[in-house]
Amino acid sequence: MLLSEFDYNLPEELIAQKPTEKRQDSRMMVLNRENHQILHKHFYDIVDLINDDCILILNNTKVMPARLYGYKDTGAKIEVFLLKEHSNNEWEVLIRPSKRVKEGTIIKVSEELSVEIIKPLPDDGKWLVKMIHEGNLLDILHRVGNIPLPPYIERKMADEDLRKLDFERYQTVYAKDEGSVAAPTAGLHFTPEILEKLSQKGVEIGYVTLNVGIGTFRPVKCENVLEHKMDSETFEISEETANLINKAKKEGKKLVAVGTTTVRTLETAYQQFGEIKACKSASELFIYPPYEFKVVDKLITNFHLPKSTLLMLVSALAGKDFIFEAYKEAIENKYRFYSYGDCMFIC
Repeated sequence: MLLSEFDYNLPEELIAQKPTEKRQDSRMMVLNRENHQILHKHFYDIVDLINDDCILILNNTKVMPARLYGYKDTGAKIEVFLLKEHSNNEWEVLIRPSKRVKEGTIIKVSEELSVEIIKPLPDDGKWLVKMIHEGNLLDILHRVGNIPLPPYIERKMADEDLRKLDFERYQTVYAKDEGSVAAPTAGLHFTPEILEKLSQKGVEIGYVTLNVGIGTFRPVKCENVLEHKMDSETFEISEETANLINKAKKEGKKLVAVGTTTVRTLETAYQQFGEIKACKSASELFIYPPYEFKVVDKLITNFHLPKSTLLMLVSALAGKDFIFEAYKEAIENKYRFYSYGDCMFIC
């Protein structure tokens, strides 16, 4: 299977730079796999499309303000992108431009936070750094950090209005524990009112946590797709959610996953344990056609980048030809693409 098979051309103006004014007003393309039908709806219609014969599982991870801008003593501007905490205030990060730093370089972010370069890591351009600060680091990050938007969303970091918008809207309304460097974007369309309406219909709702890593931004570089290796991402399933899923499956209910991160969490757990059980683990699962889904039946997901592992995952669920037919129709109908864009419901 070749990477070029998952390519398509997207007009640049269809890449959403801002969210819709109201979360639920995003457009939603409905892909019915049974009759090969494509319908055009809005996300608020999801209440009519999910009934009490389904359960809904969402990823409640929270995006941390992981993008920092600081200066060397020479005045050179440096970007530090936090990826993963190690210990003793040491973090795995990306640095740009990396050619301007070396071991021992100090980057001053603010009066209360500096970053000391410890050493380069062998893993694809990553560095190990020490965070120098007093007080709670997360509180400091909320004061001086920026939401780590994907590179295709262009931002003037000095614009405080946009910064506030991203802090609010590049986060799901049910986000709980900070640990992600990207949002599980399929969940951005949900509002408390929609979740309440689904609950009132008898749709049971559960949550998993997968902390989204930098791998979500990274392109597949090998032409032979099978040679690609996924970045490891930690996840957790509570006993409450495990029991909900297992009970629903025994009753013959369908599982609607919100986002590809939820899919990978559940399918990884089944692969590792032969069932869904309460656990803390990590996923490196790469889902591509053909793949037999063990847990997930339906999926709410945004429109994904060409040649991405996410596009391969949805192709595995809906069929590659059907997905590319849908993407062609989405482009013709000027759907908004990617993180702040519209979504599809594969059912």
